[in-house]
Amino acid sequence: MPLNAATEAARLSTAPMMDWTDRHCRYLHRQLSRHALLYTEMVTAPALVRGGALHLLDHGQDEHPVALQLGGSDPRELAQAACFGAEAGYDEINLNVGCPSDRVQSGTFGAVLMKQPDLVAECCAAMIAAQPVEVTVKCRIGVDEQSPETVLPEFLSRVSAAGVRRFSIHARKAWLKGLSPKENRDIPPLDYDLVRRVRGMFPELHLSVNGGVDSLDAACAFLDEGFDGVMLGRAAYHRPADILCAADRRIFGASGPDTTAEQAVLNMLPYIETHLSEGGRLIQVTRHMLGLFAGRPGARAWRRMLSEGAARPGAGPELVREALTEVAPGVAA
Repeated sequence: MPLNAATEAARLSTAPMMDWTDRHCRYLHRQLSRHALLYTEMVTAPALVRGGALHLLDHGQDEHPVALQLGGSDPRELAQAACFGAEAGYDEINLNVGCPSDRVQSGTFGAVLMKQPDLVAECCAAMIAAQPVEVTVKCRIGVDEQSPETVLPEFLSRVSAAGVRRFSIHARKAWLKGLSPKENRDIPPLDYDLVRRVRGMFPELHLSVNGGVDSLDAACAFLDEGFDGVMLGRAAYHRPADILCAADRRIFGASGPDTTAEQAVLNMLPYIETHLSEGGRLIQVTRHMLGLFAGRPGARAWRRMLSEGAARPGAGPELVREALTEVAPGVAA
């Protein structure tokens, strides 16, 4: 199977996370890793096709490789949305078949589509036929009373028959009734062994494991045992330097020194200047930077200064420089 840039980058990816992985977050993560695959927040096909909200596709060239995640269940609408994504320059178009939130269910997309693999296959076939960018799927191992041992292999078989060759599998069920989206990220037990067995059943597919992976060591262990990729969510967001600073060397074999959180902050300053000059607010960027120094001396002061100061009128990069002195004296001079 020929590898494109996104497939190679999918050895390590940061998960699409609503309200978190916006373009400012992705720009920060790109300062820490040049190679990891980054995902947008989920963008609904109706918002693009019916709502004309093409601004939701905005991203910078510095973010690549970057994937657009779409939500929807209408093949024609998803095909049009995928075309918009391809025209916008995304390296991958991903279909959300994993999100368990109420608003996603009400739109008949997300994890509820695990119950309709033929519809998912139809949607993916339409997206593939409509444009040239690779189409991938992020899914769960099942929902509600489904038996994952039966459901997941059947789902992968039907959807891969439509032309999808790359899947990210969140190794938990989703309970669509009785658990909140937050609870669905923790309470259903992880079943990595099932995903391992499925990997053996579908050697021709590129499978990434997702769910509960909380360190770069853990990601390396999954890759060492034969997984094609690992997707990290909350750990990559709350402790981005721990996950991403050494990723290019350890995951992708890049030469040269690892990146540092300090240098990432300095790299963010011109970006912040530009964002403010375009009418943006400091907090829109710095809210994603709070965990950069997690576990290090001064991290609490860093978080406090940014949390309390970034929302104030007129707050700018000088606040970030001042906060940096709490964890790295002299670096921001």
